[in-house]
Amino acid sequence: MLNLTAEQGWRETHLGRLMAAALRRFDARVLELMARNVDVPLALGNLAARAQVGAAHIHITRHLPLQGARLTELATQAGMSKQAMGDLVDQCAAWGMVAREPDPLDARARRVVFTATGLAWLKAFQDAVAQAEDEFHQAVGTEVATVVALGLEAYAT
Repeated sequence: MLNLTAEQGWRETHLGRLMAAALRRFDARVLELMARNVDVPLALGNLAARAQVGAAHIHITRHLPLQGARLTELATQAGMSKQAMGDLVDQCAAWGMVAREPDPLDARARRVVFTATGLAWLKAFQDAVAQAEDEFHQAVGTEVATVVALGLEAYAT
């Protein structure tokens, strides 16, 4: 028989759940800022405003190197299956954010690369992340924000 205490509040306040909730809030704010950014290509801004671009699409924005990457590399970086990443890349390619190009090191392979539209999206992402981080600093104070960032960095490595 399981030995669980009657008090189950820990299930809602443990560190993993708090980090997940914070990440969801941060990503939602970033997407909201991107939807309002006049430098975001109009079609992508409209998709973001209608919540058609989600946290999964942020994986490509976060993890695709400027020089591009093979799908398997991108999936590994994002912690996703190759199939799931392939679906995201297909969708982002349809939106004009990324393209598949021949890999210069292996003619049989393809690399996922940002298009000009994708690079504009990436710049808007950079600006939105900076603003969301600034808002986080304002909400919790610079000292707490610094400790949180240092703690997460140490824990993540």
